[in-house]
Amino acid sequence: ADGEVSLRRNREGFEGFDLIPATLRDVSMVDTSTTLLGCTSTVPFALAPTGYTKIMHAAGEPAVARAARAAGVPYTLSTFATTSIEDLAAKAGGDLWFQLYVWRDRPLVRDLLQRAQAQGYRAAMLTVDTAVTGLRARDVRNGFTVPPQLTVRTFLDMARHPAWCARMLAGDMITFANLEGAGVDDIFAYASSQLDASFTWEDLALVRDVWSGPLVVKGLVSPEDALRAAEMGVDAVVLSNHGGRQLDQVVPPVETVPAVREAVGERMQVLVDSGVRHGTDVVTAVALGADGVLVGRPYLYGLGAAGEQGVAHAIALLSAEVRRAMQLLGVPTVAQLQAEGEPAGTPPPPNRS
Repeated sequence: ADGEVSLRRNREGFEGFDLIPATLRDVSMVDTSTTLLGCTSTVPFALAPTGYTKIMHAAGEPAVARAARAAGVPYTLSTFATTSIEDLAAKAGGDLWFQLYVWRDRPLVRDLLQRAQAQGYRAAMLTVDTAVTGLRARDVRNGFTVPPQLTVRTFLDMARHPAWCARMLAGDMITFANLEGAGVDDIFAYASSQLDASFTWEDLALVRDVWSGPLVVKGLVSPEDALRAAEMGVDAVVLSNHGGRQLDQVVPPVETVPAVREAVGERMQVLVDSGVRHGTDVVTAVALGADGVLVGRPYLYGLGAAGEQGVAHAIALLSAEVRRAMQLLGVPTVAQLQAEGEPAGTPPPPNRS
C-alpha cells in the first residue's frame, strides 16, 4: 500500500533483533513441533490465507493444501479463494482453517461459516483490518485488476511467460468460487461492495455464535485490542498489518509481540504475520512470546514456480531453517524456546514512535 513503508519495515522488524545462542547444549535431537489451536503442527507456522490464488498457478488452493497436509502444517482458505470450501475439502483435506470477512450481507457470512463447519474446517479466522481497501499503488502501476483486464501491456507481459499462459488456458476459469451461490451476476463487483466499514466489536458476537470451533481474529497490532478479543472469547489473534497492503506505516507486528503477550497472558494463542521470510523469523517471533507465525508470500512464490511441488519445497526450506536455527541457538524444543526467560534476542533501538 501507498509508499510501501510497512512492506520494508516488516522485514526490518525481524532483522532488527539480535539472536544470542546458548552453546554447548545437546541439540542432536530437535523437536520443531508445537500446538496451534489445539492440534499439532510439525513446525510453528501455518499457511496464511491468500485470495485469487490460481492466478499464481492453475493448480491453485488444492495444491497448496495438499503440500501443507503432507508437511503436517495447517492451511487457511481465503473467502476470496478460487476454490470453494467444499472442493478444497474433497480434493485436499488436512488441517484446514477458513478465513472470512464480516460483510454487509450477514446471511452470507453465516452461510460461509456453516459450510466450512459442515466440511470439517477446524478453525475460523476473521480478518478485521479491511474496513476499506488500502491503496495498493504497485497494483495500480502494474495495471493489476481483479478480474484481470486484457490490455496491450497485459498481452506483451503474457507473451514473456508462455508456460504460465498455457497452464492458465488449460485450467478452470478463475473466479471467487465461494461466492458463486450468492445469486449475483457480477461476483467481482458484488465482492468489492461487501466490505463493511460499520463492523464493530459488538458484531463479533455473530461469528462467535455461529462458529463452535476455535476462533481467530486477524489484523490486530495493539495490546488493548488483543485483550478485548480475549475477553470476548476469541481463541487466538494474528498480529498483522496485512503484509503492508492496507494502512501504510503501521508498526511491524513482530515488534508488538512482547506487549501483546504480556497483556493477554496465556488466555489465548498469539500468532504473527507480515514479513516472515526465513526460519530465523519464525524462531524470533516464538522467542518473543508468539505461539507461531503465518506464512503467505513465500509459499505463493513456490506455487508460482512449480505448483504443488514448489509449495512443498518452500515449506521444506522454511522447516529446515527453523530446525537449523534452533540447533544453532542451543534450543532443542519449541517449548524451551518460549520458556527461556529473556527473549533470544534484543530489540532494535527505538527509532520511531
